[in-house]
Amino acid sequence: MTPRIPQLKFTDTSNFFLLAGPCVIEGEDIALRIAERIVSITDKLQIPYVFKGSFKKANRSRGDSFAGIGDEKALKILAKVGKTFGIPTVTDIHESHEAAMAAAFVDVLQIPAFLCRQTELLVAAANTGKVVNIKKGQFLSASAMKFAVDKVLDAGSPNVILTDRGNMFGYQDIVVDYRGIPEMKSFGVPVVMDCTHSLQQPNQVSGVTGGKPALIETIAKAAIAVGADGLFIETHPDPANAKSDGANMLQIDLLEDLLVKLIRIREAIQ
Repeated sequence: MTPRIPQLKFTDTSNFFLLAGPCVIEGEDIALRIAERIVSITDKLQIPYVFKGSFKKANRSRGDSFAGIGDEKALKILAKVGKTFGIPTVTDIHESHEAAMAAAFVDVLQIPAFLCRQTELLVAAANTGKVVNIKKGQFLSASAMKFAVDKVLDAGSPNVILTDRGNMFGYQDIVVDYRGIPEMKSFGVPVVMDCTHSLQQPNQVSGVTGGKPALIETIAKAAIAVGADGLFIETHPDPANAKSDGANMLQIDLLEDLLVKLIRIREAIQ
């Protein structure tokens, strides 16, 4: 299938690019409102932007946690966001058969960190011709991600992004080793820092993942300082009432000020 939007050129800019949006598609109205707000900011700041939203959540701690509004319904909302604002969109896939289905609606297929070693999933994503964003497993070194990149390249797709989201530190915390960003950049692919999932506090007794959103700015600043090509930020107008990952989301009213600071850092290191 011919991509709805031409091949994304993430490195053809002096600025970093941004993947941002809600953790999961909760409904059409809120998805469009979030996208409109971020587009207005990124257009003003000249930041290339990709709208992010999971069409479903396959990995939740508790069985009664919100998983989505329905696959086709959510994917159609993602397509509408892309068409309405003329922006690319990204969503996660969890099983090989979802690759072709999601590719009909979005421009970037994201491989969750827990699944980054799943060969059939990576190959299925590559076979769609879409950009493939692979999140680094919390259990892997940066150097080990070369093998995930090779799986996509060997399947015939040159369009790969790697996203760091930290490493497990004990049972209930995650830390970021910033040496991983230049290590993964050496593979010749764009590298993104996930500024919100890297602040998760998983495996809580309540079955609901915690987080440290006050440190999002710290994570983002350090990532830009060491040369990250892009940032991944989950954001929401009301994180406390978001249906997934609200504990580590950025309140959307804080986004513009953060991006302005990051642009200054990017300018300084260039």
